[in-house]
Amino acid sequence: MITFAISLVALVLGYMIYGKIVERVMRPDDRPTPAVAKADGVDFIVLPTWKVFMIQFLNIAGTGPIFGAIMGMWFGPAAYLWIVLGCIFAGAVHDFMSGMLSMRHDGEGLPTLVGLYLGKVTKTVMLVFSVLLLMMVGVVFVYSPALIMETIWGDKMMWIVVIFIYYVIATLLPIDKVIGKIYPLFAFCLLVMALGLLIGLFVKWPTLPELWNIGDMSAFNNAQTVDGKDILGVSSYLGKNPLFPCLFITIACGAISGFHATQSPLMARCLKSERLARPVFYGAMITEGIVALIWATVSSYFFYYGGWREVVSPEMVNAFLAQVSDADGKTLIQYFSAPTVVEQVCRGWMGVVGGILAILGVVAAPITSGDTAFRSARLIVAEWIHLDQRSIPKRLYICVPMFAVAILLLFWQIENPDGFNVIWQYFGWSNQTLSVFTLWTLTVYLVRQKKPYIITLIPALFMTTVCSMFLLISPQALGMSEENLYWGCPLVICVALAWFYIWFKNDKKSTTI
Repeated sequence: MITFAISLVALVLGYMIYGKIVERVMRPDDRPTPAVAKADGVDFIVLPTWKVFMIQFLNIAGTGPIFGAIMGMWFGPAAYLWIVLGCIFAGAVHDFMSGMLSMRHDGEGLPTLVGLYLGKVTKTVMLVFSVLLLMMVGVVFVYSPALIMETIWGDKMMWIVVIFIYYVIATLLPIDKVIGKIYPLFAFCLLVMALGLLIGLFVKWPTLPELWNIGDMSAFNNAQTVDGKDILGVSSYLGKNPLFPCLFITIACGAISGFHATQSPLMARCLKSERLARPVFYGAMITEGIVALIWATVSSYFFYYGGWREVVSPEMVNAFLAQVSDADGKTLIQYFSAPTVVEQVCRGWMGVVGGILAILGVVAAPITSGDTAFRSARLIVAEWIHLDQRSIPKRLYICVPMFAVAILLLFWQIENPDGFNVIWQYFGWSNQTLSVFTLWTLTVYLVRQKKPYIITLIPALFMTTVCSMFLLISPQALGMSEENLYWGCPLVICVALAWFYIWFKNDKKSTTI
């Protein structure tokens, strides 16, 4: 686990060194924040810094750094590089600067900020795009927790109704009434779960794939065979999902996620000072990166080290081995889904306490991400139509049609056998595309403020290429040959740079005039 240990240190140093560099670019000062200047007791309200951090962490985390990291590690130790470099130089910068930009513009949401710097047409596109994305997040995070809770007690529809009722209440009430009270507790549980797993990893210190094994993973892959048959399933998975760009879509929340830019303004409306932005926004993203690293390593232990034999019950081991030789038998990565890995490892390593934390991780985390997604959607629509949100009736004007559409999406998802997968795939790509819009917005802002825009330009170019190439070659999109990467990547970069250069020259002329 040498790569894992180095990666942990790198993330901490990234916060201490690069985080300060980025902070100096924005230069936080003592001007009144929106929480003070626009206090309304509902959405603009000063909260204790520790609460803001915990809420921000849980808002952006959800199951993203857990499920995404588990599936991302199927691509091998290259996942470590993406989590570390993506988190320090892209994700944390993205979250910190979008939060700061919101505070500098009276707590405005993402579509308004995009409109200010990328134009009215882009703003309209972003508004529709953001609301649809947030509603997909809410719908996905109603259904997946309900499926898990069904295995414990009750039935699926009962839990869907219960979760949806909670969403309505949390979306309507002031932020300090529900979110401000229970989110810190759930965030604490997620952190305790991650700490317990971290200790377990260091105690076991398994032999896992390292960065220098990227070119030759055969020793680890061949270890997972039954009667000469590959039971791991990574080779066939990579054959359908090439490392670039699929790794960078699979691991989003642990590296960079556009969804975060819709959440940062929520907490930008609750901070009492701009000087708290780095520990809250940059710090929460680094913390999420650490959680992603831990779960990526747990996944490596489970699949590559054969840890599944250690933590899974003998009955489940036998059930898997009994079906693996069938013609349509499932491989390890097909049989043990991400939620199953979470549950089995937590229970296996931490007993009853681990099982409870696992439930909180795979149930409470997505539910809390879902309710803040709906809350963000309400505020974005309210800003668009200029509807004050102080009174409950005015909040209902937006919430009623919004939840009606969400219910229709939910029923379609339930009736369609592949509904969840379809929505999840669109969510994954649209999530990263949202980060592209945010990064270009931040780049334009830095240019106009005569600040070093290179810190957002490079991540913007990279994520533009990732999202474009995913559309081009992913089997979930156009499904073209991987050979198109050789001409597609340079073409996208050249077009993006040309567009930026033309805009830069025109903007410079207009400001000079």
